[in-house]
Amino acid sequence: MLYIYNDFAGTHSTALAAAYHLKQLPQSERKLTKEEILNVQYFNQLTKKDFGKLLFHGIDEDGNSVYSIGRKRDKYVVPAMRELALLFHEKFHINEKLVFSNTSPTVPRAMSLGGLFSRGLNIDVIGVPLLVIGAKQCCDNIYRLVENTKHVATTSFNENVIILENEMYK
Repeated sequence: MLYIYNDFAGTHSTALAAAYHLKQLPQSERKLTKEEILNVQYFNQLTKKDFGKLLFHGIDEDGNSVYSIGRKRDKYVVPAMRELALLFHEKFHINEKLVFSNTSPTVPRAMSLGGLFSRGLNIDVIGVPLLVIGAKQCCDNIYRLVENTKHVATTSFNENVIILENEMYK
């Protein structure tokens, strides 16, 4: 199975989701620390040239690959990837299940503004503190989104491609 977490930039909420999925972040009732957030692979490290690239984060405890992608505002990226996966299933009998999970609904305003300042305008002195505030605000939602993504993936046996918009995490 392949898990692909996606959002606008692919460098904040998706990075946190992948880290939770791979158990690289602690699961508890407490908020993440600044150091934990800033040490997450790819967190606030991607640039415009990375949009649309599938980034490998690792293999989970069940042997599943975990990826992320920044799709910008293009609402056609995930459906196009879905169609390609279905084509591969049909033509080449590749039976790998794909799960696309949208992390955008978890993103609070502080994280959006932090991303704009840090990645868009290269003003880290303003952007990074806002990103940390935003990550602390949404870490519980992201964790729940990841747990739900894994649950849906293992219970949707008849579907080869699953797309989760995750609107309930707004």
